[in-house]
Amino acid sequence: MIFRSKAPLRIGLAGGGSDVSPYSDIYGGAILNATINKYAYASIIPRDDGKIIFKAEDRDEYLETEATEKLNIDGKFDLHKGIYNRIVKDFTDTPLSFELLTFVDAPAGSGLGSSSTLVTAIIGAFAEWLKLPLGEYDIAHLAYQIERIDLNMAGGKQDQYAATFGGFNFMEFFENDKVIVNPLRIHSSVVNELSNNILLYYTKISRDSANIIEKQQENVTQKVTTSIEAMHNIKSQAIQMKETILKGELDKIGEILNFGYKNKKQMAAGIVTDFMEKIYQTALSAGATGGKISGAGGGGFMFFYCPRNTRFQVIKALNALGGTFYQFEFSSEGLTTWSVK
Repeated sequence: MIFRSKAPLRIGLAGGGSDVSPYSDIYGGAILNATINKYAYASIIPRDDGKIIFKAEDRDEYLETEATEKLNIDGKFDLHKGIYNRIVKDFTDTPLSFELLTFVDAPAGSGLGSSSTLVTAIIGAFAEWLKLPLGEYDIAHLAYQIERIDLNMAGGKQDQYAATFGGFNFMEFFENDKVIVNPLRIHSSVVNELSNNILLYYTKISRDSANIIEKQQENVTQKVTTSIEAMHNIKSQAIQMKETILKGELDKIGEILNFGYKNKKQMAAGIVTDFMEKIYQTALSAGATGGKISGAGGGGFMFFYCPRNTRFQVIKALNALGGTFYQFEFSSEGLTTWSVK
């Protein structure tokens, strides 16, 4: 038997960063995001030889090790090992022997939530194999705990929940890791227009999101006023964006994105590089009405809202800067699992 899963990557439309502790614990966070038809995939093939094999097909990486109750976290396949350790600890109490193949449709550190989505997909494959009694909130929270607590990786909470639930969601974050996911019912014509008007642009700049997020967390802890006020504004942006999309008032989206972009720059140093600012201003000059850095910033993906038929001028202008456009559609399904003989 082969036990498979896939989980969708996401675009954070508004509120990004307000899901990161300690801000969300103290003030509460709010995010509007939507999943797209780019995925993280996982396949588990059980073995009976006492071996564990990890293959990251998109990164051409391979590891073979003995099946023990706890694998050493040493910088090689740490996400995979962290999930395995938690599955054994919480559910089986005995080592498992298997081959795990993974693939992600976007580069690591791209700002589309690829790492957290991969964690969600791998948990889904284990749940399919072991018939684990896990609901959507359970899987998302487990993915969050593995990344942020077990592996001590800096970051927020939105990606795990987006990957698990799928679709357009307005998410609220509170202290004690409480999360409420509010699925939005959006008319298909609005979804189609958003797909037409949003350009997803990969800057080809690699970045370490953990460093930026740690600076953001430090600014909250040290009560840096400009940073905290910017986060308050980012949170209010999520509410504005939700209302605008639900009402179909799409001409306001660029203005709301631009408001968020200006405030995101104030959250922590390194979020916007000089080259990213050049990309942003080039897009606006070509006809975009607003845009956003996807994820923590410092590189990865950006996206731009191009109303009417301005997308073609924006594509032409940004092609000169060396990045790559990713075609996408919004997806409504979250984590999906299945098995084959």
